[in-house]
Amino acid sequence: MNPRLAAARALAVVLNGKASLGSSLPPLLDRVEQRDRGLAQDLAFGTARWQPRLALIAEKLLQKPFKTADRDVEALLLIGLYQLFYTRIPAHAAIGETVACIDKLKKPSLKGLLNAVLRNAQRESETIIASLDRDPVLHSAHPRWLQKALKAHWPEHWQAICAANNAHPPLILRVNRLRGSRDDYLAELRRVGFEAEPCAYSVDGIRLLEACDVTGLPGFAEGRVSVQDEAAQLAAGILDLAPAQRVLDACCAPGGKTCHLLEREPGLAGVIAVDLEEKRLVRVRENLKRLGLSAELIAADARDLTAWWDGVPFQRILLDAPCSATGVIRRHPDIKLTRQADDIAPLAALQGELLDALWRTLEVGGILLYATCSVLPAENSDTIAAFLTRTTGARELDIAGEFGLKPAHGRQLLPQIDGHDGFYYAKLIKIAAC
Repeated sequence: MNPRLAAARALAVVLNGKASLGSSLPPLLDRVEQRDRGLAQDLAFGTARWQPRLALIAEKLLQKPFKTADRDVEALLLIGLYQLFYTRIPAHAAIGETVACIDKLKKPSLKGLLNAVLRNAQRESETIIASLDRDPVLHSAHPRWLQKALKAHWPEHWQAICAANNAHPPLILRVNRLRGSRDDYLAELRRVGFEAEPCAYSVDGIRLLEACDVTGLPGFAEGRVSVQDEAAQLAAGILDLAPAQRVLDACCAPGGKTCHLLEREPGLAGVIAVDLEEKRLVRVRENLKRLGLSAELIAADARDLTAWWDGVPFQRILLDAPCSATGVIRRHPDIKLTRQADDIAPLAALQGELLDALWRTLEVGGILLYATCSVLPAENSDTIAAFLTRTTGARELDIAGEFGLKPAHGRQLLPQIDGHDGFYYAKLIKIAAC
């Protein structure tokens, strides 16, 4: 399959709100020649990354928007614009190859329109950009609702957040301390030609200065190292793990934190990892197997205690709550297309329900660590404030370390170019039974 066609079909599904690129693109990549898969992936993810800006340009060029039935052609247009504005692909190739995909979509009546719009974009790019110059969406490349929210909540940081979200994410590794030290692994990486440096905050983290196929890293197949962002690596340290503790990892997929808990404290009495669907546990099981670790995996709604909890309390709980994922946009740029302002309140309600339910399973004296990969206070410090107000036996603990910002509750990490993702933590102790 033509790489532009594959990217367009994957992106069209996302534009229709039916899937993410993470699910729509892989089956299509299987039909693309091996040598072209990198191009197809870059076209899909790159177009999603700049879609808010590209959509403004397309709107300026079109007399009327595409019909819902022509989302695939709309996706092709955005992919063509991405090539013209953000890649080194020659304009004649970008336009010609993109327009040729119309034949495979069997929509010949739109071929002339697509060709004309792309050629106009090539000729009039400076004029078009100038006409849109005052629109903050053009500069931030974020949907308007999110740009406004970031500016309102982080007036001193919102532009840096947008810049980090638009940058390519760094490749961060987590060294398995059961198989060796970070210093030793760093030295080995350098010996075999990888440029790398230790992360600033995670004692197990390494940043590779250039991306690579991780399966080619020393000892990857043997479980000596895993891929995990630095911000996510902080959870295991904040939890104050100790031998003989019984630990719950709620909303655990894809299992990076589950594995890190077991690596950090091999003397745990056991780890129970819960996620909503069995298919989400497949990756968790694969990661555990590669690393030679074991945990009890349960597919269930964590709020429904009767479906999974045996009544034995936990000494530690990690709740990595479902959220807007606005802190990891650079890794999943299609979040810009799929998330809406109306999603935030229901997510905050779900987070509160999970906190209320799981608090019942925590023993007195135990610690619950609440985490999200969001940068929106409604899902973070506001959620914790509401929980502390209604839960008399809960108290907040300070989080040690120099990372992040300190809002009213918890610790907020904002995404950093060449650094960690956006993440939030709040550490709670149970001082009395419900």
